[in-house]
Amino acid sequence: MGDLVRRQFDSSRRFAVVTGSSAGIGLAIVQRYLQEGYVVFSVARRSIDALSSDHVHLTADLSQWNENVRVASLIQSQVDHVDTLVNNVGKSEWKSLEKIDHDFLEQMFSLNVNSYFAMTKSLLGCFPPGGAIINISSMAGKRGSANNSVYSATKFAINGFTQSLAKELGPRGIRVNALCPVLVKSEGLNLALEQSEAPAEKLGVEVFLQQFAASQSALNKLPSAQDVANFCIFLSSDDAGSITGQCINVDCGVFPQ
Repeated sequence: MGDLVRRQFDSSRRFAVVTGSSAGIGLAIVQRYLQEGYVVFSVARRSIDALSSDHVHLTADLSQWNENVRVASLIQSQVDHVDTLVNNVGKSEWKSLEKIDHDFLEQMFSLNVNSYFAMTKSLLGCFPPGGAIINISSMAGKRGSANNSVYSATKFAINGFTQSLAKELGPRGIRVNALCPVLVKSEGLNLALEQSEAPAEKLGVEVFLQQFAASQSALNKLPSAQDVANFCIFLSSDDAGSITGQCINVDCGVFPQ
């Protein structure tokens, strides 16, 4: 399970839970919430060292429903509320229909969709009025692309989950939103883009991303992990108190809406 939490925290603090947080977007989100004075519980398969005394990292395979329940139970044994949950865990992989099998579908949906349901349900009793749930989705949840049907389907599912849950939890004062970034450079994305049938297979990752930014982005650039993290902080804040049920593009104008 990873390091056990050994101390109680002051209940006047703000608490955030971030999944998929050992690298890339997730790690940037953890760092940003720490900067804002939150106590942060991060969860990932990989172990990382605590970034400060306000950071607790737990290792777990969140593709397994019971692991989400166990992590949530551990967190609830240490704090009396959770102000923000950022569901970020996930995997990107391109694969043509001919190569998709049952195991691949199960793997992708278990991690990219089921974990969001399981962690949110398991922590639901901790959210006070004013609490925020932020689901990290993707531009792939807005439009499909070749060889990306499974990943895209998982992100369309997360956008539907977000919109439905906003209606369901709104009467409790809990806001639910999703962020839909496009191609944020990270170790995980680079590995996915290099695979067979991925769009950077022939060009190489750097050339592909440069050409994509030049041809698709209104700002001639792509968003960073820090951009996503900053938006999470805004959605957690009182300044976003009237925003819920939204799936917001973080894409430098790739897909204007």
